[in-house]
Amino acid sequence: MGKLKGFIEYNRIEEKHIPVIKRLKNYEEFTIKPSESKLIKQGGRCMDCGVPFCHSGCPLGNLIPDFNDAVYNNEWKKALDILHSTNNFPEFTGRLCPAPCEAACVLGIINPPVSIELIEKYIIERGFEEGWIKPIIPSKRTGKKIAVIGSGPAGLATAQQLNRAGHLIEVFERDAKIGGLLRYGIPDFKMEKHHIDRRINILKKEGIRFNTNAEVGKNFSINKLKNYDSIVLCGGATIKKELPIKGSKLNGIKQAMDFLKLQNQVIDGIKKPLNELNANGKNVIVIGGGDTGSDCIGTSNRQGAKSVTNFEIMSKPSSERTQENPWPYWPFILKTSTSHEEGIKRQWSILTKEFIGDENGNVISLKTIEVEWIKNTEEKSYLKEIEGSEKLWPCDLVLLALGFTGHEKSLVEQLGIKTDDRNQIISKNYQTSISHIFSAGDMRRGQSLIVWAISEGREAAFQVDKFLMGKSNLETKEKGDLPSVI
Repeated sequence: MGKLKGFIEYNRIEEKHIPVIKRLKNYEEFTIKPSESKLIKQGGRCMDCGVPFCHSGCPLGNLIPDFNDAVYNNEWKKALDILHSTNNFPEFTGRLCPAPCEAACVLGIINPPVSIELIEKYIIERGFEEGWIKPIIPSKRTGKKIAVIGSGPAGLATAQQLNRAGHLIEVFERDAKIGGLLRYGIPDFKMEKHHIDRRINILKKEGIRFNTNAEVGKNFSINKLKNYDSIVLCGGATIKKELPIKGSKLNGIKQAMDFLKLQNQVIDGIKKPLNELNANGKNVIVIGGGDTGSDCIGTSNRQGAKSVTNFEIMSKPSSERTQENPWPYWPFILKTSTSHEEGIKRQWSILTKEFIGDENGNVISLKTIEVEWIKNTEEKSYLKEIEGSEKLWPCDLVLLALGFTGHEKSLVEQLGIKTDDRNQIISKNYQTSISHIFSAGDMRRGQSLIVWAISEGREAAFQVDKFLMGKSNLETKEKGDLPSVI
């Protein structure tokens, strides 16, 4: 694969970025495309490793050495066909995936891994530029009608796969536009929304019908679902975690996803800015150190925040893998996102104890204490507060980026579907306790990655097609319900 000794001759490349002072003036993507020659050389770094662990690292099972080799040989159309054979939406994953494939890259044992995600992104963009990506319309229809509820990456992947099998697909989305968290959770500076629209136009031409402002169980009757041969629930995990401490009901304490969604809608022109969800001129504290917290940092800086501070309860990670975190598992190392680079004070091993407000009920400061993680004899960690380390932090806006606890129960309860104690739908091979109803994505497996959502959608589609027709020719990894190591 690639070039013989290419991994020795060529270095890893990273996408360059527009300077911070310029990119903070708008919400546009700020990456700079590498030259084609650099991308070709990067494909040449993919070595003949024998066992490509990148396959197992990728939840989709992308044929990474194959498309890397095609890029190295300047066969971009071939690379696109290989990429699309396992991934419905590389334009999403190429921008938003944390690249577990790169963490599992064999070259990563001794050198920086191949820039797999970067190659993926520019394969798909080359495909759109050249006009290679066209609607795939089924040659015949089965007559089976399927309702897909939720239009995030899991729902879209499910819909496209089942449509290719010849079924009649209707997608229901409660928001005004299609895309789920791709549309109303991911900041535009990470992915501009015309990339979603571009793909949706193709899906419409393929024959998929989309219904927006349609919340099943509320303004779309559950009884109407009886008209469908199968139903696939892809509504996501949208119940946000709270921080139930003293003062948590004060004005100015907001959920990260409410903050991010409104900014997406403002850019889209369908909502007006709200001062209570705007960081302009405010001291902002973001609680939570994951991707959502990072997105809040980038958005706050673009809105003109006076200061932005990020709290993380965990200890500061190592800059390199530790003995407890060997290759090819996901590396729990210090990560600095582009939003962190734009201006942020990061605080590790810190626990929020209390929100303090003024006489008008507005948050004005936050009380914390430093903590340390202690391992007991069973190698399990527990939290210990450090006496005398209390501190007050002035703040005008607190953003809670603490993750999610599962899906909204209303629809599932109306359908009578069984869930577990973690508020996840119980399923076997994506089939719920009601035989013709299936589920995929966060609603089934819990909060996860976009690449996992697409994988779930593809796998669920295979199972639905098999249920309806007795067999299926759709592509699948047939992972079943195996847990992920990522």
